[in-house]
Amino acid sequence: MEGDVVKAESPRRVWVPETKIESKMLDAMKQRGAAGCSLRSFNSILLKFPKIDNSLKKCKAIFEQFDLDSNGTIDHEELRKCFNKLEISFTEEEINDLFAACDINDDYGMNFHEFIVLLCLVYLLKAAAVAADPNKPKMGMPNLEGAFETLVDAFVFFDKNMDGYVSKNELIQAIQDSGERAAGRIALKRFEEMDWDKNGMVNIKEFLFAFTKWVGIDDDDDDDEDDDNAKDDE
Repeated sequence: MEGDVVKAESPRRVWVPETKIESKMLDAMKQRGAAGCSLRSFNSILLKFPKIDNSLKKCKAIFEQFDLDSNGTIDHEELRKCFNKLEISFTEEEINDLFAACDINDDYGMNFHEFIVLLCLVYLLKAAAVAADPNKPKMGMPNLEGAFETLVDAFVFFDKNMDGYVSKNELIQAIQDSGERAAGRIALKRFEEMDWDKNGMVNIKEFLFAFTKWVGIDDDDDDDEDDDNAKDDE
């Protein structure tokens, strides 16, 4: 009988958060893991892709509103103004760390995809703060919070041991449980896309960048660029 063989995982190198904000992200994911997950299967996550995609597209208007120079990226000063406008309260150090964490190209500007991941991380941190102290303000973006909660919940679904990371075996097992015949191959491909630093585990930031790509965010951006190029050729 054919089937995918799951090899034992090699010892994982422990990822040490480099900033206070990364430590808060890890603590927030452990807290969310302990609270449980509403998703019951890998297939239930796939079924939510269209709804997540439609919700995240609403971020485009926010992105364009705060891309003051219309250059397709949000710089540090524009992000600070964005937070002020949305009444998102973070210290200067936290804003700097968030910006650095999401500016994966190190070009001092966040594109639309990076901006979505940043907002989702802000949602995660704000939700953790509210859980600890109900008197603290929420993120204040009700139209997007449902999509962000689903993204966080998907990470919790895969993180079976609730340590704040997703391992290769956790991902393989979750996809195998869905009845997918090629679960091993699919999971290995997906894990390679997520595990940027090749340390054998995926943190929430790595997960969000990969997951939002799977949903189709980058495809939408590519379509916009193709339309612009077509107009230029006319």
